[in-house]
Amino acid sequence: MNWNLGELFANEAEFSAAIDSASAQARDFELKFKDKLHALSAEEFLSALELYESISEQIGKIMSFAHLSFARDTSLGAQQAKTEQACNDISQSLLFFELEFNELDAAKQDEFIAGGGRFRYYLSLLKQRKAHQLSLSQESVLLKTSPVSGEAFSRLFDESMARMSFDFRGRKLGEEEILSLLHSSDREVRKDAAASLSAVLEQNSHLLGYIYNMIKTDLKIRCELRGYDKAEAVMHEENQINIASVDALIAETERSFDLVGKFYAKKREILGYDVLYDYDRYAPLGGDESEFSFEQAKQIVLAAFEKFSPKFKQIALIAFERNWIDAMPAQNKQSGAFSHSGSRDTHPFVLLNFTRKRRDVFTLAHELGHAIHQYLSYGVGYFNSFTPLTTAETASVFCEMLVFDYMRENFSNLNGSPNLKSTASDGSQNFKRSASQEALGGEIPNEHAVKHAASQNSAGLCEYAARDTDTPSQTASDKAALRAMLAAKIEDIFATLYRQIGFTTFERRVHASADELSVEQVGELWMEESRKMFAGELILQDHYKSWWSYIPHFIHSPFYCYSYAYAQLLVLALYGLYKSGRLENFVQIYTEFLSSGGSDEPQKLVAKFGFDINKSEFWRIGIEQVAALVDEFVRG
Repeated sequence: MNWNLGELFANEAEFSAAIDSASAQARDFELKFKDKLHALSAEEFLSALELYESISEQIGKIMSFAHLSFARDTSLGAQQAKTEQACNDISQSLLFFELEFNELDAAKQDEFIAGGGRFRYYLSLLKQRKAHQLSLSQESVLLKTSPVSGEAFSRLFDESMARMSFDFRGRKLGEEEILSLLHSSDREVRKDAAASLSAVLEQNSHLLGYIYNMIKTDLKIRCELRGYDKAEAVMHEENQINIASVDALIAETERSFDLVGKFYAKKREILGYDVLYDYDRYAPLGGDESEFSFEQAKQIVLAAFEKFSPKFKQIALIAFERNWIDAMPAQNKQSGAFSHSGSRDTHPFVLLNFTRKRRDVFTLAHELGHAIHQYLSYGVGYFNSFTPLTTAETASVFCEMLVFDYMRENFSNLNGSPNLKSTASDGSQNFKRSASQEALGGEIPNEHAVKHAASQNSAGLCEYAARDTDTPSQTASDKAALRAMLAAKIEDIFATLYRQIGFTTFERRVHASADELSVEQVGELWMEESRKMFAGELILQDHYKSWWSYIPHFIHSPFYCYSYAYAQLLVLALYGLYKSGRLENFVQIYTEFLSSGGSDEPQKLVAKFGFDINKSEFWRIGIEQVAALVDEFVRG
């Protein structure tokens, strides 16, 4: 299953014509409206804004083609850079519009916002960002030089990682393959894989350290130019969230680090080890060595989605039938997984590196969750479809939970399939992704009622799961496999929640330094922050100090990572509400929530469910669910 990028542009001539057309329209737009916004009526301004959005969307479609082409074949970096430069040149003609809007007097701005229709929230956000905008000439310089600033080092990182080769027992493996071996059931395989990964990262430490320092310095310069007091403030503004909320999230999460230690203490006991080391972190517990074909993964995801909402299934089915998904690993293909929003006249594009493991089924659900979110948000327009990262991960993690629940309920049937094969004992076939219209009526409960329902139910999910999985008909083998699957899910939650908070506190310390940091200094900060979550129950060895250097988010999107933690706790709260049954029209409200895209502030969108994301108590709802899952695992 591969993308057909011809859906974006049929051939090179059509692609070039699109660039020429967008360029011409942008120049005409500049001639017509530059230095004239103050003289427009509200109706005329709205028409200009609609045209501005249309041209911006055309530029986005052009860049989507270049980005997706590069993701499928990372040897096409020069082509991507050429396209990026062309789009930056086009954008020069549009640059004045938002700056000039913020130079209008407040009364004129408010008039335009009041008459802005679906653009009201977008314009309000634009007004709020005035303090960090520069002059037109300054913004023009930054736009012109962006391909050779931080973006250039991001490209260098991607190309360098894609070309790295890892020696493993006489074979040359790629990043995805070597990371997957850390999930092997054979401890010696995991140990050797960790040594190979560490050795290659160490060999490239100068390059990777230099790239990270350049990203750090680039962000520092941008913050100084724009008047941000902290490096992370840029991301908070994009996420439409304040630093106090992020601090509350981090504090509540760190207060529950003991859950991680509790889990790994039990895992060590089950594995029969005296000590757990870093390479034991994702060691499977045994009993669940199944493989899944892509077709089987497809059917599982469709069944899980249909149980929640026929509309979710319908969109996912279209994704499968119309090749929205590029599924299998390939030479020069970008590692990991993502869903790119594409364009409203096509569809989202999902990239996977599917390798038949159970976790790949969850990855498929995760990325299809993104795709559903992106597809539903097309209806609010191009500008409003951009969702803050804090809510962008909501659908993906929610869809993972749907599939997890479904696979637990149907475990015996799924594992009894004659098409499910055991994996090779040395783990060599494993590949790891890098760190998924019913209107039933009813009233939205208040926050107290929601929290009561969640805590009464062990947040809805865990009591339900335990009841369904502890049945007399299950064999001892089934129970062991279910426990292994529960452990894997808990570790996924840990990776999305606790690990991402550790990433964030690590980034805070790195970016707090005014000077460049040596590789050794970065490694020490990484070790100090990474150790905190394990409470001494899992030992990070010296070679682990280089493992920060393959994390792409540190390069592409500094301070992105807390968004995963934010979304994980939000989803656990939402999923608990869904399973509790206390909100009868949950599916309808949730679908409307996703369809809203970024057309309103996250606080208001989440408030539809009765939650207040600015209160520390909100984060505890999700953490209570994590605690319930860990308790269930420890009880056995």
